[in-house]
Amino acid sequence: MKVLLAGDSTVANCPTHEYPMSGWGARLPPHSYTWAAVHNFAKGGASTESFREEGLWGQLLAEADHGDLVLIQFGHNDQKKPHLAARTGYAANLRSMVAEVRALGALPVLCTSVERRHFLAGPSSDASLEESLEDYPEVVREIGLELGLPVIDLNSWTRALYMRLGREESASLFCHFAPGEHAHWPDGLTDNTHFSQQGAAVVAEHVAGQLQELGLAPLGLAPTTAGRG
Repeated sequence: MKVLLAGDSTVANCPTHEYPMSGWGARLPPHSYTWAAVHNFAKGGASTESFREEGLWGQLLAEADHGDLVLIQFGHNDQKKPHLAARTGYAANLRSMVAEVRALGALPVLCTSVERRHFLAGPSSDASLEESLEDYPEVVREIGLELGLPVIDLNSWTRALYMRLGREESASLFCHFAPGEHAHWPDGLTDNTHFSQQGAAVVAEHVAGQLQELGLAPLGLAPTTAGRG
């Protein structure tokens, strides 16, 4: 069995010049090496449209076989284009992807987009998060119900994770560097969209656990303890 990933930068294997930035897909292989190989086709900046236009979707389908899992997570870049609105172009593209995966005998698994870490102004004891992805996560949930698909709700889960950790501690999940602190980011970086190695590992562990709970991965695999507490 293979696990094939379609998505944007929050899933992707980021280029070396962006290290330690990482998508969660890059940290998934340690959780599946005993039962499945991970093939990560996700790319930074990808939408449901550009992923197909750039040939990445075709490459993924060419690798997919009967019984493989195809995890699909888009939304961050779709929401930047009016014609890919959640209930029109985005939803139509997701339905097409699902149909094409099913036609190969593989199993599509929809993932809601991981939330951005945008805490609203206010005291940390009263902190709340912006819902930065609008109705894109809800559309994924609806399509999952409509088409009888497994859904991994990363949006709800990451929102709860950031709130549990709080404004200060949750920053470690993302790429935050002061000027001169990291050679790849000499001018500093405050990025609340893209995960650090630690953040990607925490999300990947959750994805692996969800695959087990959904009955899509063998039970009894030894999970890591990254991000637990």
